[in-house]
Amino acid sequence: MDKIPQDLPTFIDLLKNWAMTKGIKVALIILGMWALIQFAKIVGKRIIKIAEDNDPTTENERERTTKTLVQIFNFVIRIIVIIFGGISIVKELGFDIGPILAGAGILGLAVGFGSQSLVKDIVSGFFLIMENQIRIGDVVKIAGVSGQVEKMTLRIVILRDIEGIVHAIPNGEITTVSNMTYGWSRALIDVEVAYKEDIDKVMEILKQIGDGLVHDEKFDNIITDDPIILGVDSLGESGVSIRVLFKTIPQKQWEVAREYKRRVKNEFGRLGIEIPFPHKTVYLRQEAIPAKSA
Repeated sequence: MDKIPQDLPTFIDLLKNWAMTKGIKVALIILGMWALIQFAKIVGKRIIKIAEDNDPTTENERERTTKTLVQIFNFVIRIIVIIFGGISIVKELGFDIGPILAGAGILGLAVGFGSQSLVKDIVSGFFLIMENQIRIGDVVKIAGVSGQVEKMTLRIVILRDIEGIVHAIPNGEITTVSNMTYGWSRALIDVEVAYKEDIDKVMEILKQIGDGLVHDEKFDNIITDDPIILGVDSLGESGVSIRVLFKTIPQKQWEVAREYKRRVKNEFGRLGIEIPFPHKTVYLRQEAIPAKSA
């Protein structure tokens, strides 16, 4: 116990010397790592800014692709900076990095044999990005999950569904990609009317409602083509189904479909066109009562 006070000044001196030499270098390395990561973020934001157009309400294909590539770029830069910065810090702390690197290599080889799924995720993620199959902001269905892409790395894709639930999907599990907002989108609406209605007249009214929607100033820059009335799609139990199509810019098909259905309901109500609902007609047969004999 008596040695501790005697050795304490020596320890403090050694700590001061280390702080003035090695400590400053370690601090500079950490500062440099932070500066490189921040610089990469600034460059990424600048690139995204250049790719943006004059319409802040929608994202074009170039904006989505740029955001995806910038996010991957920042992720790779962060990993590289951490690895090399960590090696430099270990070296400054006085450890021999040769055996450490050799041990890391052996450990990496062992992990590689046991982490084939990780390698599969990275390879799959690389092709997802290079082939531009999905981008940040796309609405997709992958691995049985539908949602909007919020984040992409070489290992996982982060989706947020309509309920706000976040799903992390390893890239290796993605075998089929269904992208609902790639390039353009389509609103598909099935309108059902009663059998008693004049189908040709109903299709003409549906065309008029669609034309009115296309020429509405709120939707003229969203709908990219005239509505298509495909005609009778099915003969159901309660009515006749007529299919209507709209071609829209990405992610606006649901908004167009909702507005078109609202207008159809209002117009059909005004014109007295029946929108059927499931019902059954029951016939009661009354047996004849024989007349009584006198």
